[in-house]
Amino acid sequence: MRRQRKLNAEINVVPYIDVTLVLLIIFMITTPLMNLGVDVNLPESKANTIDIDSEPVVINVTDKGDLYLSIAGEYELLDSQTLLKKLAAFVKVNPDVPIMIGADKAVSYGQVYQAMAVAQQAGAKKVGLISEPIKPD
Repeated sequence: MRRQRKLNAEINVVPYIDVTLVLLIIFMITTPLMNLGVDVNLPESKANTIDIDSEPVVINVTDKGDLYLSIAGEYELLDSQTLLKKLAAFVKVNPDVPIMIGADKAVSYGQVYQAMAVAQQAGAKKVGLISEPIKPD
């Protein structure tokens, strides 16, 4: 007489856990390697710091004159026309959002002024400049 085996209806989750752990390790290694910012050598000043209620939109102007837009922490290289369009769309939805401009100290005043003009054309009400505090000796 032949004995029948009982069916096992349980799901084996061990392979899924293995895959999840491998993905977690991959993300933990690659996340710090991602470019999370733009290298800008800000000028130093004795200007007072200001308190901002909401997360500002940041426009960075590099020493090469490249424009980077940061909305919610992610930097994107843009030309001035695309920057104007994206900024205008964001300001239309969030009219009171502050826009901060950080420019490398090697950048000419004209390039900083152009970034400020783009912010103004986009309809920004609050535009400010970013600097580093002067380091005590």
